[in-house]
Amino acid sequence: MKRTSRFGAVLAAVVLLVGVTSFAQSSGEATYKTKCQSCHGASGAPSPAMAKAMGVKPIGEVKSTPEAKMIAITTNGEGKMPAFKGKLTDAQIKDSVSYFRSLAK
Repeated sequence: MKRTSRFGAVLAAVVLLVGVTSFAQSSGEATYKTKCQSCHGASGAPSPAMAKAMGVKPIGEVKSTPEAKMIAITTNGEGKMPAFKGKLTDAQIKDSVSYFRSLAK
């Protein structure tokens, strides 16, 4: 009986920690950080070297692009940006684009 109680307590603690972690950042933020940040930068502004090497546009120029076009570019790729179709769900792509658009308003 003690073993079952301990297992239940440990399971409850794990569920609580996972729940708190998932509320800490949006799914768009999490996707952006794992898939986009390495090129586009944490604040949406890439490092000068990355911008030059990969042709990453300044955040202001990208944010002026309509959201639907940004979603299409993220889905299908453009230039040196890879396509994420089949790698991310449509919802993940939309959420990451929304998160990017919220950066540096």
